[in-house]
Amino acid sequence: MDAFTAADARAADATLAASRALLGVVARSVVATLDVVSLPQFRVLVMLSSAGPTRTGAVAERMGVIPSTFSRFIDRMVAGGWVERAASPDSRREVLLELTSSGRRLVDDVTERRRADISAILSIMTPDQRTALQHALQAFADAAGEPQASDLLTLGL
Repeated sequence: MDAFTAADARAADATLAASRALLGVVARSVVATLDVVSLPQFRVLVMLSSAGPTRTGAVAERMGVIPSTFSRFIDRMVAGGWVERAASPDSRREVLLELTSSGRRLVDDVTERRRADISAILSIMTPDQRTALQHALQAFADAAGEPQASDLLTLGL
């Protein structure tokens, strides 16, 4: 492998600056939702949004919590109208969690706020800069590989 050069250091610094800017976008997009649900609750909503109906135990495991504690946590989310429990079609003993339309709306609203913020930032850039950014970000994503779900859940992504 090549030695780390000054150009590599500049690229790393620019990537760190961009990651801070993107974290700002993420924070701004979720802040209004945190008046409605907690960050751990939002993490569950995001997980169910991407995974679909999921066994309660599997969600607890992904969240890194004890199932008995998680059951009370989910009780509050059900009472809030964000998720519902459903019987598993595969086993009567398994309970699935799924988003309600209200839970889906919360996730969609955050995603739309994030998209609007990113669009506003991109609109400041020239078309050539946006094209270069698109290629650079795709190259970075390809080099980084797919993140672990547990890494993304920490931030409610």
